[in-house]
Amino acid sequence: MRYLTQIFLFFMLVCAAPAQATGFSSSSSQAGEALHYSAEQIIKFSKKVEKTMADKGAYVAILARMGRPRSELPEGMHFTHVAFAVYSEITTSDGRKVPGYAIYNLYQKDGQPDVSALAQDFPVDFFAGVAELEAGVIIPSAELQKRLLGVIGSDVYSKLHEPHYSVIANPYTLGRQNCTEFVLDVINAAIYQTDDIGKIKANEKAYFVGQKVNVNPFKLMLGSMFSKEVSTSDHNNGETITATFETISQYLGKYDEGVETLTVIPDTN
Repeated sequence: MRYLTQIFLFFMLVCAAPAQATGFSSSSSQAGEALHYSAEQIIKFSKKVEKTMADKGAYVAILARMGRPRSELPEGMHFTHVAFAVYSEITTSDGRKVPGYAIYNLYQKDGQPDVSALAQDFPVDFFAGVAELEAGVIIPSAELQKRLLGVIGSDVYSKLHEPHYSVIANPYTLGRQNCTEFVLDVINAAIYQTDDIGKIKANEKAYFVGQKVNVNPFKLMLGSMFSKEVSTSDHNNGETITATFETISQYLGKYDEGVETLTVIPDTN
């Protein structure tokens, strides 16, 4: 029972979970999660994130949030959910057209934690229910942004989605996917200008360095037995690897000249 408790806590803290938890790919509504910040704080912070991206001239950025307190996250993992922010013309509730960023996400389905769906929301939704108001932002080079816009606006984007979800999806294999692997696949579809998932995976194996998940194999086995969103079926060599915001940042820092990674925190006043 002690092992089961440890594995359950690990996955709830790192990348957990069904729609009730604030994990790698939980629902946009953050349903069931206690709010740590007021609506005014969330709105103000969301506007700052949008302004930061706009001031950098970003048409496409990779955006990350903190679903759990930093003290609860394992070494090497800081942010818990990653998505694309795309500069768009947004229609407000009163029918006005205003510029802003739409967020393109992969979320777990409510009541089906081992199944994901693609969804679009906005920064206020994205940061609702976070444990800490801190955002990670990767701004790709102008050329890669242009290519990403092409992929996101085409049927290639949905074609790259694998609905069989695992919080520890292996970025080098097929069969399972989480939000960070999906973002990585879309990035590489843009870099290599291909929708061939076999070619995308071959290049990820060759050039992308994932994050090792430091959990005892026996605990992982127990997690996969008792929690639908935990699967090791796509890990074949005994080592558990996943993609994170940090490893995607390192990857683009090495291969995308002109990329910039930054952190946004609330104003102190």
